[in-house]
Amino acid sequence: MAPIPTLDVFILTFNAAKREIDIPVFARHLYNAFGQNATTLPELVVISLQEMAPLAQAFIGSYVLNPYFQRYESAVHIAATKFAAEERRRPYRKDGPYTLVTTRNVGMTGIMLFALDSAAVHHLQGTEVGFGAGDMGNKGAVGLRMLYKKEKNGSTVASTELTFVSAHLTAMEWNLEKRNKNWESIVSGLVFEDPKKIVESLPMQRTLQGNEDSEAHDALLQQEVAETALQNISIYKPGSHLFVAGDLNYRLSRSSPASDATFPDVNPESPNHYAHFLARDQLTREKAAGRTLHGLSEAEIKFPPTYKLVLSPKSKPRADLGRNSDEEDSMDQVEWSWALHRWPGWCDRILFLDVPPWAQESTGDVRMDVTAYDAIPAVRSSDHRAVFLRLQVPMIEPDRLVPSESAYEAELSKQPVDPRIRLPYPIDFQSWEHRAMVKKWESTIGWSMLISQSKQAITVFVTVVLIGLGTWWYRSR
Repeated sequence: MAPIPTLDVFILTFNAAKREIDIPVFARHLYNAFGQNATTLPELVVISLQEMAPLAQAFIGSYVLNPYFQRYESAVHIAATKFAAEERRRPYRKDGPYTLVTTRNVGMTGIMLFALDSAAVHHLQGTEVGFGAGDMGNKGAVGLRMLYKKEKNGSTVASTELTFVSAHLTAMEWNLEKRNKNWESIVSGLVFEDPKKIVESLPMQRTLQGNEDSEAHDALLQQEVAETALQNISIYKPGSHLFVAGDLNYRLSRSSPASDATFPDVNPESPNHYAHFLARDQLTREKAAGRTLHGLSEAEIKFPPTYKLVLSPKSKPRADLGRNSDEEDSMDQVEWSWALHRWPGWCDRILFLDVPPWAQESTGDVRMDVTAYDAIPAVRSSDHRAVFLRLQVPMIEPDRLVPSESAYEAELSKQPVDPRIRLPYPIDFQSWEHRAMVKKWESTIGWSMLISQSKQAITVFVTVVLIGLGTWWYRSR
Protein backbone atom coordinates (compact mmCIF):
# COMPACT_ATOMS: atom_id res chain seq x y z
CA MET A 1 0.00 0.00 0.00
CA ALA A 2 1.45 3.36 -1.07
CA PRO A 3 2.00 5.86 1.78
CA ILE A 4 -0.64 8.58 2.15
CA PRO A 5 0.75 12.11 1.57
CA THR A 6 0.21 14.57 4.42
CA LEU A 7 -0.60 18.27 4.71
CA ASP A 8 1.24 20.35 7.31
CA VAL A 9 -1.39 22.49 9.11
CA PHE A 10 -0.88 25.07 11.86
CA ILE A 11 -3.91 26.38 13.78
CA LEU A 12 -3.79 29.13 16.40
CA THR A 13 -6.66 30.39 18.55
CA PHE A 14 -6.55 33.65 20.50
CA ASN A 15 -9.00 35.75 22.50
CA ALA A 16 -7.69 39.26 21.86
CA ALA A 17 -9.82 40.94 24.56
CA LYS A 18 -11.05 43.53 21.99
CA ARG A 19 -7.58 45.07 21.78
CA GLU A 20 -4.98 45.38 19.05
CA ILE A 21 -1.92 43.16 19.30
CA ASP A 22 1.66 44.39 19.49
CA ILE A 23 2.77 43.17 16.05
CA PRO A 24 6.51 42.62 16.72
CA VAL A 25 5.83 40.79 19.99
CA PHE A 26 3.14 38.56 18.50
CA ALA A 27 5.36 37.89 15.48
CA ARG A 28 8.21 36.68 17.71
CA HIS A 29 5.86 34.31 19.52
CA LEU A 30 4.55 33.03 16.19
CA TYR A 31 8.10 32.53 14.95
CA ASN A 32 8.90 30.40 17.99
CA ALA A 33 5.68 28.43 17.56
CA PHE A 34 6.52 27.69 13.91
CA GLY A 35 9.80 26.17 15.06
CA GLN A 36 8.41 23.96 17.82
CA ASN A 37 9.23 20.36 16.84
CA ALA A 38 9.55 21.49 13.20
CA THR A 39 12.17 22.86 10.82
CA THR A 40 9.92 23.99 7.96
CA LEU A 41 6.98 26.35 7.65
CA PRO A 42 3.49 24.81 7.72
CA GLU A 43 1.65 24.67 4.40
CA LEU A 44 -1.55 26.12 5.86
CA VAL A 45 -1.94 28.56 8.74
CA VAL A 46 -5.39 29.13 10.25
CA ILE A 47 -5.90 31.82 12.90
CA SER A 48 -9.06 31.69 15.00
CA LEU A 49 -9.88 34.94 16.78
CA GLN A 50 -12.34 35.83 19.52
CA GLU A 51 -13.09 39.33 20.78
CA MET A 52 -10.86 40.41 17.92
CA ALA A 53 -12.14 44.00 17.99
CA PRO A 54 -14.55 46.22 19.93
CA LEU A 55 -18.19 45.29 19.43
CA ALA A 56 -19.11 48.31 17.28
CA GLN A 57 -16.32 47.71 14.75
CA ALA A 58 -17.01 43.98 14.74
CA PHE A 59 -20.71 44.44 14.02
CA ILE A 60 -19.99 46.87 11.19
CA GLY A 61 -17.27 44.66 9.73
CA SER A 62 -15.79 45.39 6.31
CA TYR A 63 -13.18 48.15 6.14
CA VAL A 64 -13.83 49.16 9.77
CA LEU A 65 -12.68 45.72 10.91
CA ASN A 66 -9.87 45.25 8.38
CA PRO A 67 -7.19 47.05 10.46
CA TYR A 68 -7.56 44.39 13.16
CA PHE A 69 -7.14 41.55 10.65
CA GLN A 70 -4.18 43.37 9.11
CA ARG A 71 -2.21 43.34 12.35
CA TYR A 72 -2.33 39.54 12.44
CA GLU A 73 -1.45 39.41 8.76
CA SER A 74 1.61 41.55 9.47
CA ALA A 75 2.63 39.35 12.40
CA VAL A 76 2.36 36.18 10.29
CA HIS A 77 4.35 37.86 7.50
CA ILE A 78 7.16 38.95 9.86
CA ALA A 79 7.38 35.57 11.60
CA ALA A 80 7.28 33.56 8.39
CA THR A 81 9.79 35.76 6.57
CA LYS A 82 12.28 35.42 9.42
CA PHE A 83 11.72 31.67 9.59
CA ALA A 84 12.10 31.29 5.82
CA ALA A 85 15.32 33.30 5.82
CA GLU A 86 16.81 30.83 8.27
CA GLU A 87 15.29 27.80 6.54
CA ARG A 88 17.05 28.52 3.21
CA ARG A 89 15.75 25.35 1.64
CA ARG A 90 13.09 26.46 -0.78
CA PRO A 91 12.30 29.66 -2.65
CA TYR A 92 9.39 31.80 -1.46
CA ARG A 93 7.64 34.82 -2.92
CA LYS A 94 9.48 38.14 -2.49
CA ASP A 95 6.54 39.64 -0.57
CA GLY A 96 6.59 36.81 1.98
CA PRO A 97 6.01 33.06 2.12
CA TYR A 98 2.26 33.21 2.80
CA THR A 99 -0.72 34.45 0.88
CA LEU A 100 -3.72 35.55 2.91
CA VAL A 101 -6.40 33.53 1.16
CA THR A 102 -9.43 34.85 3.04
CA THR A 103 -10.80 36.35 6.24
CA ARG A 104 -14.29 36.07 7.65
CA ASN A 105 -16.03 37.05 10.84
CA VAL A 106 -19.28 36.76 12.71
CA GLY A 107 -19.31 39.71 15.06
CA MET A 108 -16.19 39.58 17.24
CA THR A 109 -15.23 36.05 16.17
CA GLY A 110 -13.00 35.80 13.13
CA ILE A 111 -10.97 33.37 11.08
CA MET A 112 -7.99 33.86 8.76
CA LEU A 113 -6.55 31.41 6.23
CA PHE A 114 -2.96 31.62 4.97
CA ALA A 115 -1.36 29.28 2.43
CA LEU A 116 2.16 28.81 1.10
CA ASP A 117 0.54 27.82 -2.20
CA SER A 118 -2.74 29.66 -2.58
CA ALA A 119 -3.36 27.93 -5.93
CA ALA A 120 -3.74 24.66 -4.01
CA VAL A 121 -6.90 25.97 -2.31
CA HIS A 122 -10.08 25.20 -4.28
CA HIS A 123 -13.84 25.49 -3.78
CA LEU A 124 -13.54 27.78 -0.76
CA GLN A 125 -16.77 28.20 1.22
CA GLY A 126 -17.65 30.18 4.32
CA THR A 127 -20.50 30.29 6.80
CA GLU A 128 -21.43 31.77 10.16
CA VAL A 129 -23.87 31.49 13.04
CA GLY A 130 -24.54 33.82 15.97
CA PHE A 131 -25.78 32.77 19.40
CA GLY A 132 -25.18 35.84 21.50
CA ALA A 133 -27.90 38.21 22.69
CA GLY A 134 -30.76 37.94 20.21
CA ASP A 135 -28.60 35.47 18.22
CA MET A 136 -26.20 38.28 17.36
CA GLY A 137 -22.49 37.79 16.85
CA ASN A 138 -21.15 38.94 20.20
CA LYS A 139 -20.85 35.16 20.60
CA GLY A 140 -20.84 32.85 17.61
CA ALA A 141 -18.93 30.67 15.19
CA VAL A 142 -17.54 31.11 11.70
CA GLY A 143 -16.47 28.33 9.35
CA LEU A 144 -14.34 27.75 6.27
CA ARG A 145 -14.33 24.72 3.98
CA MET A 146 -11.98 24.02 1.08
CA LEU A 147 -10.50 21.35 -1.14
CA TYR A 148 -6.71 21.30 -1.00
CA LYS A 149 -4.81 19.82 -3.94
CA LYS A 150 -1.13 19.02 -4.29
CA GLU A 151 0.00 18.97 -7.89
CA LYS A 152 3.14 17.88 -9.70
CA ASN A 153 3.83 18.53 -13.36
CA GLY A 154 0.25 19.64 -13.86
CA SER A 155 -1.30 16.51 -12.34
CA THR A 156 -3.00 16.17 -8.96
CA VAL A 157 -1.01 13.80 -6.74
CA ALA A 158 -3.18 14.20 -3.63
CA SER A 159 -6.26 16.06 -2.47
CA THR A 160 -8.32 16.33 0.66
CA GLU A 161 -11.15 18.47 2.04
CA LEU A 162 -10.78 20.52 5.21
CA THR A 163 -13.34 22.25 7.43
CA PHE A 164 -12.23 24.82 10.01
CA VAL A 165 -14.48 26.28 12.72
CA SER A 166 -13.63 29.29 14.86
CA ALA A 167 -15.93 29.63 17.88
CA HIS A 168 -16.56 31.69 20.99
CA LEU A 169 -18.97 30.08 23.46
CA THR A 170 -20.80 31.57 26.45
CA ALA A 171 -18.64 32.70 29.37
CA MET A 172 -18.93 32.31 33.18
CA GLU A 173 -18.49 29.18 35.29
CA TRP A 174 -22.21 28.57 35.85
CA ASN A 175 -23.18 28.70 32.16
CA LEU A 176 -22.20 25.11 31.37
CA GLU A 177 -25.57 24.21 29.82
CA LYS A 178 -25.46 27.37 27.68
CA ARG A 179 -22.07 26.35 26.31
CA ASN A 180 -23.46 22.96 25.37
CA LYS A 181 -26.43 24.72 23.78
CA ASN A 182 -24.01 26.92 21.80
CA TRP A 183 -22.43 23.76 20.42
CA GLU A 184 -25.87 22.54 19.40
CA SER A 185 -26.35 25.84 17.54
CA ILE A 186 -23.06 25.25 15.72
CA VAL A 187 -24.03 21.74 14.64
CA SER A 188 -27.53 22.75 13.55
CA GLY A 189 -26.86 26.24 12.18
CA LEU A 190 -23.25 26.43 10.93
CA VAL A 191 -24.02 25.02 7.48
CA PHE A 192 -22.23 25.75 4.20
CA GLU A 193 -25.33 26.04 2.02
CA ASP A 194 -28.89 27.20 2.67
CA PRO A 195 -30.59 24.05 4.04
CA LYS A 196 -34.02 25.26 3.02
CA LYS A 197 -32.96 25.56 -0.62
CA ILE A 198 -31.15 22.23 -0.47
CA VAL A 199 -34.26 20.35 0.57
CA GLU A 200 -36.51 22.27 -1.82
CA SER A 201 -34.19 21.39 -4.71
CA LEU A 202 -34.29 17.65 -4.09
CA PRO A 203 -36.21 15.75 -6.79
CA MET A 204 -39.44 14.20 -5.59
CA GLN A 205 -39.49 10.43 -5.92
CA ARG A 206 -42.61 9.02 -7.58
CA THR A 207 -43.51 5.49 -8.65
CA LEU A 208 -45.97 4.41 -11.29
CA GLN A 209 -47.75 2.15 -8.81
CA GLY A 210 -50.04 3.83 -6.36
CA ASN A 211 -50.03 1.25 -3.55
CA GLU A 212 -49.11 2.04 0.03
CA ASP A 213 -45.89 0.01 0.00
CA SER A 214 -44.46 1.92 -2.93
CA GLU A 215 -45.43 5.26 -1.38
CA ALA A 216 -43.78 4.27 1.91
CA HIS A 217 -40.66 3.22 0.00
CA ASP A 218 -40.59 6.55 -1.82
CA ALA A 219 -40.97 8.47 1.43
CA LEU A 220 -38.12 6.51 3.02
CA LEU A 221 -35.88 7.04 0.01
CA GLN A 222 -36.67 10.75 -0.02
CA GLN A 223 -35.79 10.97 3.68
CA GLU A 224 -32.46 9.22 3.13
CA VAL A 225 -31.57 11.54 0.24
CA ALA A 226 -32.47 14.60 2.34
CA GLU A 227 -30.47 13.36 5.35
CA THR A 228 -27.39 12.78 3.17
CA ALA A 229 -27.70 16.22 1.56
CA LEU A 230 -28.02 17.94 4.93
CA GLN A 231 -25.15 15.96 6.43
CA ASN A 232 -22.95 17.11 3.56
CA ILE A 233 -23.54 20.81 4.26
CA SER A 234 -22.95 20.42 7.99
CA ILE A 235 -19.62 20.66 9.81
CA TYR A 236 -19.76 16.86 10.09
CA LYS A 237 -19.57 16.21 6.35
CA PRO A 238 -18.20 12.63 6.07
CA GLY A 239 -15.77 13.50 3.26
CA SER A 240 -14.09 16.37 5.12
CA HIS A 241 -11.54 16.67 7.93
CA LEU A 242 -12.90 18.86 10.75
CA PHE A 243 -11.01 21.19 13.10
CA VAL A 244 -12.64 23.29 15.85
CA ALA A 245 -10.69 26.08 17.54
CA GLY A 246 -11.71 28.85 19.86
CA ASP A 247 -12.42 30.21 23.29
CA LEU A 248 -14.80 27.42 24.22
CA ASN A 249 -15.01 28.79 27.77
CA TYR A 250 -15.29 25.45 29.57
CA ARG A 251 -14.04 25.85 33.14
CA LEU A 252 -13.04 23.81 36.21
CA SER A 253 -16.19 24.48 38.25
CA ARG A 254 -19.78 25.68 38.03
CA SER A 255 -19.16 28.37 40.67
CA SER A 256 -16.59 31.06 41.33
CA PRO A 257 -13.67 30.16 43.60
CA ALA A 258 -13.93 30.69 47.35
CA SER A 259 -11.54 33.10 49.04
CA ASP A 260 -9.44 30.18 50.36
CA ALA A 261 -9.50 28.16 47.10
CA THR A 262 -6.35 26.35 45.99
CA PHE A 263 -5.27 27.40 42.51
CA PRO A 264 -3.18 25.47 39.97
CA ASP A 265 0.57 25.84 40.28
CA VAL A 266 3.01 25.89 37.37
CA ASN A 267 5.76 24.35 39.52
CA PRO A 268 5.99 20.67 38.49
CA GLU A 269 7.16 19.75 42.01
CA SER A 270 4.07 21.26 43.62
CA PRO A 271 1.26 18.97 44.84
CA ASN A 272 -1.06 21.51 43.22
CA HIS A 273 0.58 21.31 39.81
CA TYR A 274 -1.92 22.24 37.10
CA ALA A 275 -1.89 18.71 35.65
CA HIS A 276 -3.88 17.56 38.70
CA PHE A 277 -6.68 20.00 37.81
CA LEU A 278 -7.32 18.52 34.35
CA ALA A 279 -9.66 15.93 35.87
CA ARG A 280 -12.03 18.79 36.72
CA ASP A 281 -12.10 20.18 33.16
CA GLN A 282 -15.71 20.67 32.07
CA LEU A 283 -15.02 20.11 28.37
CA THR A 284 -13.43 16.71 28.95
CA ARG A 285 -16.35 15.61 31.13
CA GLU A 286 -19.11 16.96 28.89
CA LYS A 287 -17.51 15.49 25.78
CA ALA A 288 -17.21 12.08 27.42
CA ALA A 289 -20.90 12.30 28.38
CA GLY A 290 -21.86 13.01 24.76
CA ARG A 291 -23.15 16.52 25.42
CA THR A 292 -20.68 18.59 23.38
CA LEU A 293 -17.92 18.47 20.72
CA HIS A 294 -19.19 15.06 19.62
CA GLY A 295 -16.58 12.69 18.20
CA LEU A 296 -13.74 15.21 18.36
CA SER A 297 -10.25 14.38 19.63
CA GLU A 298 -7.69 16.57 21.37
CA ALA A 299 -3.95 16.22 21.79
CA GLU A 300 -2.60 15.85 25.32
CA ILE A 301 -2.65 19.13 27.24
CA LYS A 302 0.80 19.89 28.66
CA PHE A 303 0.39 23.63 29.27
CA PRO A 304 -1.20 25.56 32.16
CA PRO A 305 -4.72 26.98 32.01
CA THR A 306 -4.85 29.84 29.53
CA TYR A 307 -7.38 32.07 31.38
CA LYS A 308 -7.82 34.27 33.41
CA LEU A 309 -4.47 36.05 33.70
CA VAL A 310 -3.62 39.17 35.68
CA LEU A 311 -0.57 40.81 34.12
CA SER A 312 2.17 42.43 36.20
CA PRO A 313 3.03 46.08 35.51
CA LYS A 314 5.36 46.60 32.58
CA SER A 315 8.96 47.28 33.52
CA LYS A 316 10.61 50.34 31.98
CA PRO A 317 13.76 49.85 29.90
CA ARG A 318 16.80 51.90 30.84
CA ALA A 319 17.06 55.01 28.71
CA ASP A 320 20.81 54.54 28.10
CA LEU A 321 20.39 51.10 26.55
CA GLY A 322 19.28 50.22 23.04
CA ARG A 323 17.29 47.06 22.46
CA ASN A 324 19.01 44.08 20.90
CA SER A 325 17.30 40.80 20.12
CA ASP A 326 18.01 39.27 23.56
CA GLU A 327 16.60 42.34 25.29
CA GLU A 328 13.56 42.25 23.04
CA ASP A 329 12.92 38.63 24.03
CA SER A 330 13.22 39.51 27.72
CA MET A 331 10.85 42.46 27.25
CA ASP A 332 8.33 40.05 25.72
CA GLN A 333 8.32 37.93 28.89
CA VAL A 334 5.22 39.03 30.77
CA GLU A 335 4.87 38.10 34.42
CA TRP A 336 1.35 37.08 35.38
CA SER A 337 -0.76 35.49 38.09
CA TRP A 338 -4.25 34.03 38.24
CA ALA A 339 -7.27 36.30 38.68
CA LEU A 340 -8.68 35.34 42.07
CA HIS A 341 -12.36 35.85 41.16
CA ARG A 342 -12.31 33.23 38.37
CA TRP A 343 -11.20 29.62 38.34
CA PRO A 344 -8.29 29.24 35.95
CA GLY A 345 -9.42 27.23 32.96
CA TRP A 346 -8.32 25.70 29.71
CA CYS A 347 -10.80 27.90 27.85
CA ASP A 348 -8.78 28.09 24.64
CA ARG A 349 -8.78 24.76 22.81
CA ILE A 350 -8.28 23.13 19.42
CA LEU A 351 -9.90 19.80 18.60
CA PHE A 352 -10.16 17.66 15.48
CA LEU A 353 -11.92 14.67 13.98
CA ASP A 354 -9.51 11.81 13.48
CA VAL A 355 -9.57 9.56 10.43
CA PRO A 356 -12.70 7.36 10.66
CA PRO A 357 -12.29 3.60 11.12
CA TRP A 358 -14.04 2.78 7.83
CA ALA A 359 -11.48 4.86 5.91
CA GLN A 360 -8.61 3.08 7.64
CA GLU A 361 -9.75 -0.15 6.04
CA SER A 362 -8.49 1.14 2.68
CA THR A 363 -5.74 3.52 3.84
CA GLY A 364 -4.19 1.48 6.64
CA ASP A 365 -3.68 2.72 10.18
CA VAL A 366 -3.44 6.37 9.13
CA ARG A 367 -4.21 9.03 11.73
CA MET A 368 -3.72 12.70 12.45
CA ASP A 369 -0.11 13.13 13.53
CA VAL A 370 0.23 15.93 16.09
CA THR A 371 3.53 17.80 15.94
CA ALA A 372 2.83 20.32 18.71
CA TYR A 373 0.00 21.44 20.98
CA ASP A 374 0.98 24.31 23.24
CA ALA A 375 0.27 27.85 24.41
CA ILE A 376 2.35 30.87 23.45
CA PRO A 377 3.56 33.18 26.25
CA ALA A 378 1.22 35.76 27.71
CA VAL A 379 0.94 39.10 25.91
CA ARG A 380 0.01 42.42 27.50
CA SER A 381 -3.07 43.01 25.39
CA SER A 382 -5.11 40.03 26.67
CA ASP A 383 -6.03 38.01 29.75
CA HIS A 384 -5.85 34.84 27.61
CA ARG A 385 -2.86 32.97 26.22
CA ALA A 386 -3.07 31.92 22.60
CA VAL A 387 -3.02 28.18 21.91
CA PHE A 388 -1.67 26.50 18.79
CA LEU A 389 -1.88 23.06 17.24
CA ARG A 390 0.36 21.80 14.47
CA LEU A 391 -0.35 18.47 12.83
CA GLN A 392 0.18 16.40 9.74
CA VAL A 393 -3.19 15.77 8.08
CA PRO A 394 -3.50 12.64 5.91
CA MET A 395 -4.48 13.75 2.41
CA ILE A 396 -7.28 11.25 1.92
CA GLU A 397 -9.62 12.01 -0.97
CA PRO A 398 -13.17 12.96 0.07
CA ASP A 399 -14.67 9.87 -1.59
CA ARG A 400 -12.42 7.59 0.47
CA LEU A 401 -13.54 9.26 3.68
CA VAL A 402 -17.21 8.59 2.90
CA PRO A 403 -18.43 5.28 4.41
CA SER A 404 -19.63 2.46 2.18
CA GLU A 405 -23.20 1.25 2.61
CA SER A 406 -22.03 -1.72 4.71
CA ALA A 407 -19.80 0.50 6.86
CA TYR A 408 -22.68 2.95 7.29
CA GLU A 409 -24.98 0.20 8.56
CA ALA A 410 -22.29 -1.18 10.86
CA GLU A 411 -21.62 2.24 12.39
CA LEU A 412 -25.33 2.79 13.07
CA SER A 413 -25.27 -0.17 15.44
CA LYS A 414 -22.51 1.35 17.58
CA GLN A 415 -22.91 3.64 20.56
CA PRO A 416 -22.28 6.46 20.37
CA VAL A 417 -22.89 6.82 16.66
CA ASP A 418 -20.13 8.65 14.82
CA PRO A 419 -21.42 12.20 14.06
CA ARG A 420 -20.28 11.74 10.44
CA ILE A 421 -22.88 8.97 10.22
CA ARG A 422 -25.71 10.64 12.12
CA LEU A 423 -25.76 14.25 13.28
CA PRO A 424 -26.14 14.71 17.05
CA TYR A 425 -28.66 17.51 16.39
CA PRO A 426 -30.97 18.20 13.42
CA ILE A 427 -30.16 20.93 10.91
CA ASP A 428 -32.00 24.22 11.40
CA PHE A 429 -33.78 24.88 8.09
CA GLN A 430 -34.20 28.59 8.91
CA SER A 431 -30.56 29.16 9.87
CA TRP A 432 -29.49 31.14 6.79
CA GLU A 433 -32.63 33.31 6.66
CA HIS A 434 -32.43 34.00 10.37
CA ARG A 435 -28.75 34.90 10.22
CA ALA A 436 -29.32 37.32 7.30
CA MET A 437 -32.05 39.10 9.27
CA VAL A 438 -30.00 39.38 12.46
CA LYS A 439 -26.96 40.62 10.53
CA LYS A 440 -28.90 43.69 9.38
CA TRP A 441 -29.58 44.58 13.01
CA GLU A 442 -25.91 44.09 13.87
CA SER A 443 -24.84 46.64 11.27
CA THR A 444 -27.35 49.19 12.54
CA ILE A 445 -26.34 48.64 16.15
CA GLY A 446 -22.66 48.79 15.25
CA TRP A 447 -22.95 52.15 13.51
CA SER A 448 -25.11 53.52 16.34
CA MET A 449 -22.51 52.48 18.91
CA LEU A 450 -19.62 53.87 16.87
CA ILE A 451 -21.35 57.20 16.32
CA SER A 452 -22.29 57.54 19.98
CA GLN A 453 -18.66 56.99 21.03
CA SER A 454 -17.25 59.86 18.96
CA LYS A 455 -18.13 63.56 19.11
CA GLN A 456 -16.69 64.03 15.63
CA ALA A 457 -18.81 61.18 14.30
CA ILE A 458 -21.91 62.65 15.95
CA THR A 459 -21.19 65.99 14.28
CA VAL A 460 -20.77 64.35 10.87
CA PHE A 461 -23.93 62.30 11.37
CA VAL A 462 -26.03 65.32 12.37
CA THR A 463 -24.61 67.31 9.44
CA VAL A 464 -25.51 64.58 6.96
CA VAL A 465 -29.03 64.34 8.40
CA LEU A 466 -29.52 68.13 8.23
CA ILE A 467 -28.24 68.24 4.64
CA GLY A 468 -30.58 65.40 3.73
CA LEU A 469 -33.55 67.11 5.37
CA GLY A 470 -32.64 70.43 3.72
CA THR A 471 -32.39 68.81 0.30
CA TRP A 472 -35.74 67.07 0.80
CA TRP A 473 -37.38 70.38 1.91
CA TYR A 474 -35.91 72.32 -1.04
CA ARG A 475 -37.07 69.75 -3.61
CA SER A 476 -40.54 69.53 -2.09
CA ARG A 477 -41.19 73.27 -2.38
